[in-house]
Amino acid sequence: MADHESHSLESHTHDPHIVPLDAMHRALGARMVDFAGYAMPVQYEGIIAEHLHCRAHAALFDVSHMGQALLTGPDSASALERVVTGDITGLKPGRQRYTLLMNETGGIVDDLMVANTGDHLLLVLNAGRKHTDIAHIRAHLPPGVTLTPQFDRALLALQGPESGAILQSLIPEIAGMRFMDIITVTSLGARMTITRSGYTGEDGFEIGLPAERAEALATALLTDARVKPAGLGARDSLRLEAGLPLYGNDIDETTSPIEAGLGFAIGKRRKITWDFPGGATVRAAFESGPARKLVGLRAEGRAPVRHGASLHTLSGTPTGIVTSGTFAPSLDAPIALGYVHPDHAGDGTPLQTTLRGRTVTLHVAPLPFVPHRYAR
Repeated sequence: MADHESHSLESHTHDPHIVPLDAMHRALGARMVDFAGYAMPVQYEGIIAEHLHCRAHAALFDVSHMGQALLTGPDSASALERVVTGDITGLKPGRQRYTLLMNETGGIVDDLMVANTGDHLLLVLNAGRKHTDIAHIRAHLPPGVTLTPQFDRALLALQGPESGAILQSLIPEIAGMRFMDIITVTSLGARMTITRSGYTGEDGFEIGLPAERAEALATALLTDARVKPAGLGARDSLRLEAGLPLYGNDIDETTSPIEAGLGFAIGKRRKITWDFPGGATVRAAFESGPARKLVGLRAEGRAPVRHGASLHTLSGTPTGIVTSGTFAPSLDAPIALGYVHPDHAGDGTPLQTTLRGRTVTLHVAPLPFVPHRYAR
């Protein structure tokens, strides 16, 4: 899921909030930036090194800027369904689901994770959207259902092919967890929730715990030589290789789930009733096709094209816009996401843009750029 929302990792605000591991990040040599209202590490030893280490071994990300919240009360699942696209009443205890929070025009207010812990629902919201999300959800809740923010809790993400073995050596209870499972355990003196998902395309875990216990967990994980700290820079390049959208770049309140390729986040049962905000609009796009499509793009040369670059056909017809772009360390090549007219969305279609005054050719490419390796 998208976890940070800005057109730049250098989105400046005044007096940023401090994450629980701030002192540790600085001690580890992190370069800190103001991001989504928080002082966050963008890199430690370097984005490419951190990216490749995550693909080969395991990387530890601090994502405590994201918003954790509890939804409690009778029929809380059906209450949440009033504003999201997913089948939440069918979400079994111990399982998590990716879903979309919708507005009345069929646009995406946010993309989020919802987990069923057994006695409540745990929501994980994007950093720059969490206050908007809380207000939007609360406005649709019936009496007796309560949404309680837990924005003071820490959230750490351990990602990479060796993350399972590493975490199991520390917390044996995670053995047997599958992709999108959630468990609650007490370990290292803390009550914590652990999900097995991720925003890198690799196997991985997200661990929510009290802020005061975060450093003990991070220290224990970083003691393992297979784990290195990684910042927002590598997180962005990893998610883009995995073809995962970033809120504020690739999706926003004007975006339909269908044009963004997120139709899978609409539950099968919900596609019968379409009974969520903007459902009729989304249904029309689902049945007749969207006016534009989000596609992968491979650029010729070495220079990445960036957010906001306009796209046109070889004959000069405008067709769309780049929403995210970066250099992909795993592919040693530039990649991008962008919206184009459906007629120009076929794999291999050549398109062009302008980069620093010169014409660059791109080709539509299948997503993801790098295969997902989740623990299915």
